[in-house]
Amino acid sequence: MPTRRLLLAAALAAPALARAEESWSPSRPVTMLVGFAPGGGTDIIARLLAPALQQALGQPIAVENRPGASGTLAALAGSRAAPDGHTVYMSTVSASAVVPPLMTPPPFDIYKDQTPIALAATVPLVAVVPTTSPARDLAGLIAAAKADPGGLNYSSSGVATQQHLAAELLSSAAGIRMTHVPFRGTGQAVNEILAGRIDLAIDTFPTYLPHIRGERVRALATTMPERISWLPDLPTVAESGFPGFDANVWYMLMGPPGLPAPIRERWAAAVGTALAEPVLRPRIEAAGFIPGNGSSAHAAELLRRDAERYAEVIRKAGIRIE
Repeated sequence: MPTRRLLLAAALAAPALARAEESWSPSRPVTMLVGFAPGGGTDIIARLLAPALQQALGQPIAVENRPGASGTLAALAGSRAAPDGHTVYMSTVSASAVVPPLMTPPPFDIYKDQTPIALAATVPLVAVVPTTSPARDLAGLIAAAKADPGGLNYSSSGVATQQHLAAELLSSAAGIRMTHVPFRGTGQAVNEILAGRIDLAIDTFPTYLPHIRGERVRALATTMPERISWLPDLPTVAESGFPGFDANVWYMLMGPPGLPAPIRERWAAAVGTALAEPVLRPRIEAAGFIPGNGSSAHAAELLRRDAERYAEVIRKAGIRIE
């Protein structure tokens, strides 16, 4: 009889529990981890979205920067968080899909140890040089690199990040050799190129848009197949002699493994609502981002597709993390 009563109680409780999960909301302040220093694209999109997500979810959202290891320190911390919806992280294609499999041992399994929630945004990369650079266009930069193999350097926010991969793709296509200078975050790299100590950056467009507009750096080309609306007169790498060249960065909101579907979908819905907000969306676009969407299924598909795509790029380029 006690067993029957327990089973009956469990059966009566199950619908109530399901309803509670379906109507999930955070019960305390939320932490959104960012794996790069302030000033980079990941930090920018996280801070643009945080107030709208805070309004949608009804709890404060603190953006916490944990730079290092090409963004994987924050991703690792996020993967170890309790799957209760109170810790999420804004990740990138490099931190969540590209870099972890290269590490020995891998800090986490990119498929099993994180939960894709929603694509927040995509951005093109832009090739920029200091205003003191003699290169006036991409052809000029390549000519200088050919004249001095290894003499020119380029920055990134870490080994195997998209900045690194894009520069290696260009080097391979153009038959040149440059020296890689990785930093802990894009913000540090920006300071170095503004000071003229870095010769080239192929970095996220939102990061450099204010400096391009302020004529503090010179833009040479963008990396997506078509020209971008923000700078319609700026040619693409593809049309500068390298047909088919295509590189971009996506930013994805991620959660820990085992995140219950109701929590994941509530977060995804909040992202979708924020990206459609009539005041915020123009601000996101003005900052140089292409807004994403709130579908968790699309996010998971994108993660798998680019993990496979860039694994092949890395193999061909011989990139390793020591």
